[in-house]
Amino acid sequence: QVQLVESGGGLVQPGGSLRLSCAASGSIFSFNAMGWYRRAPGKERELVAHITTGSTTNYANAVKGRFTISRDNAKNTVYLQMNSLKPEDTAVYYCNSVPYRYDGWGQGTQVTVSS
Repeated sequence: QVQLVESGGGLVQPGGSLRLSCAASGSIFSFNAMGWYRRAPGKERELVAHITTGSTTNYANAVKGRFTISRDNAKNTVYLQMNSLKPEDTAVYYCNSVPYRYDGWGQGTQVTVSS
């Protein structure tokens, strides 16, 4: 059974930082690229960053240079360090494999960037 649990979201002022964590079950983590997705109010879900099993990373243009994705294979955990946050980063953030699994969506973690 696939299980993904996101944490680390919160309310932060523009320019601030947050670090998201995602604890994943081994079955989805060990053999897949992992990604962070987000869904902003009124918008489609989008992939913002992903990392391969070999730790090659890729980012959406909107977050490039501000977000950093990493993975700890020993802990089956993927992280998203978010710096220089902007109000347009406000969204619910989810982790899932890339490509995503339909049964891989967790509750997500809310990130709100506001003064």
